[in-house]
Amino acid sequence: MTNTIRPRSFAHVVYRTYRFEQMLQWYVTVFGGQVQYQNPVIAFVTYDEEHHRVALLNLGIIKGESQALAPRGQPGMDHVAYGFQSLTELLGKYAELKAKGILPYWCIHHGVTVSIYYADPDGNQMEFQADCFSNNDDANGFMNGPHFETNPIGVEFDPEVFLARLRLGEPEAALLPRKEHLPVSDIRGTLMG
Repeated sequence: MTNTIRPRSFAHVVYRTYRFEQMLQWYVTVFGGQVQYQNPVIAFVTYDEEHHRVALLNLGIIKGESQALAPRGQPGMDHVAYGFQSLTELLGKYAELKAKGILPYWCIHHGVTVSIYYADPDGNQMEFQADCFSNNDDANGFMNGPHFETNPIGVEFDPEVFLARLRLGEPEAALLPRKEHLPVSDIRGTLMG
């Protein structure tokens, strides 16, 4: 256990709700927070230097798509997130867990973070993430920019491809910007070809 990679911080919590506006106002009021980004489906709130500490998913909008995916279609906590020091550390944790037979169910480059999602044996979900920006102003700028407005969720990525690119000597900085136009299969083909 001494050589295991550990998160550096607790990052955020995501709630699913039918009371989207009331929940949003409650978290802003209770934490003295501010809305970093909001659209009809999702909102992000912060109260400190982190780009977001609370996210809210509006089940009133998305229920039709997720109704069959209980408990994800019900109000409650969606997931908690833990931050790692760097992308290299995050991918090291991925490799460490994979060697122990623990695999993620989703890998997504949100643009603000590169994130790998896991579920525990009871189905509780957690996000392991590495920040894409070195400061909160740049992260907030991305969240208020055209790429985030068009796609606030992100694009899937293959952690094996990212690991291989790092091991070949590619700098982390080359993997941190979100590539909207390059699907996973194209990245793999570029790497392998």
